[in-house]
Amino acid sequence: MTDTSLGRATEPDGAPRIASLDVLRGLAILGILFMNINDMGGSLFASFGDPRHFGWSQPDQVAWWLREVLADGTARCLLEMLFGVGMVILTDRFATSAERWAVMRRYYVRNIVLFAFGLIHIFILLWPGDILHTYGIAALVAFLFRKRSAQALLGIGLSMALLQLIGGGIGVAFMQHQRAEAARIEAKAATGAALTPDERKTLASVEKQRAASAQAKAVENARVAREDRWRSASTGSFATWAHSAWSSMFFLWGVSDGIGDAMFLEWVFVWEAAATMLIGAALYKWGVIQGSRSRRFYVAALVAGYAIGLGGRIVATNAGMQFLPGPQLIGAFGEVTRLATTLGHVALVHLLLSSAGGARLLRPFVAAGRTALSIYVAQTIVCLWILYPPFALGLYGTQGWASLMLSALAIDAVLLWGANVYLRHYAIAPVEWAWRSIIGGRLLPIVRGTRIDRPVAA
Repeated sequence: MTDTSLGRATEPDGAPRIASLDVLRGLAILGILFMNINDMGGSLFASFGDPRHFGWSQPDQVAWWLREVLADGTARCLLEMLFGVGMVILTDRFATSAERWAVMRRYYVRNIVLFAFGLIHIFILLWPGDILHTYGIAALVAFLFRKRSAQALLGIGLSMALLQLIGGGIGVAFMQHQRAEAARIEAKAATGAALTPDERKTLASVEKQRAASAQAKAVENARVAREDRWRSASTGSFATWAHSAWSSMFFLWGVSDGIGDAMFLEWVFVWEAAATMLIGAALYKWGVIQGSRSRRFYVAALVAGYAIGLGGRIVATNAGMQFLPGPQLIGAFGEVTRLATTLGHVALVHLLLSSAGGARLLRPFVAAGRTALSIYVAQTIVCLWILYPPFALGLYGTQGWASLMLSALAIDAVLLWGANVYLRHYAIAPVEWAWRSIIGGRLLPIVRGTRIDRPVAA
């Protein structure tokens, strides 16, 4: 049902482009800056804790609420789904001219090179929030299931994705029950009534939890204060900034940063990405993500996705703004609401693309999708090397949520304009050119109308 007036294109290496997927990819890569800019313009570790660290004026609260409800995690989710789509398209294309192990080798090389690009992004451009290295690893896992049916891919992906609902939900529910029980016991003790051994044991357990939470909060505050000191223009330097970026990345990989225990979040990110890639592959095999289903289908998907996703996110975000101690049970449903909201976004895009006006509105995002890797790196250069480093403009820590979101909007507008202008003259974006040239073993033409077919120099 997707409008075909968006046009067709191929890469210089012959890879076909699907315009509707490029629109989704362009929206996702531009949308991800709204998730990253607070970690670039302020403390990355503060994002794990109290959002009030970035400012909590009325405009800041509105900006943060909208970000959490409409966007949080959905750009990343969509990129992960599209990675799964690319896996199906690429491996099917490879398989027409290669045997099984050759397909696997070629796909693995492609993602190992992407992983290497991610390491450059982290250790040279100093962005510890990089997703390229994570997706490079996750794709190697997802590849093992590529031949499964759409039903099997969806089942495996959802099973992986919903483990946090089972494990996290049980854990949070138990903690909340225990706290409620402790409040009852404390009220009983206040009356002078004798406590049973089990009641005393419950109180001791809750007190231990409170002490651990207080200690964790103190560690978090120390970590945020150190990052602010190392990255701000007044107290930091290039050396302290680089140290902050590298230590943050190693911390996420499971290496202690000298303040507290490491988080081992990298493996959580890989698990999430692999699961969502499988879901994306299933949606492609069903014709959902590329816009091949009926208008009625996308209307139903939009209503269901937003009812579950936005409904749950509104409840969770409003609960988060109460700043109550401990995790809330609704938080355990975060992956459910992320997937549902992303499905709603996909449906909305395809409903827009099915109309002439909507297709015209979204046509510029085709260029963003074709230059997604380069835009992603450009976002890092603009934010980390111009706006928020300890030199240049040195704006780290000076903006609240509203200002950060407006900055992201302005940066994306310029990059979207630049992508469209660039593709009028060039066949492929710089980062994409480097990646495809390396994995193809030859320099690809970068200027429109030129032909280059020689091996990359050793």
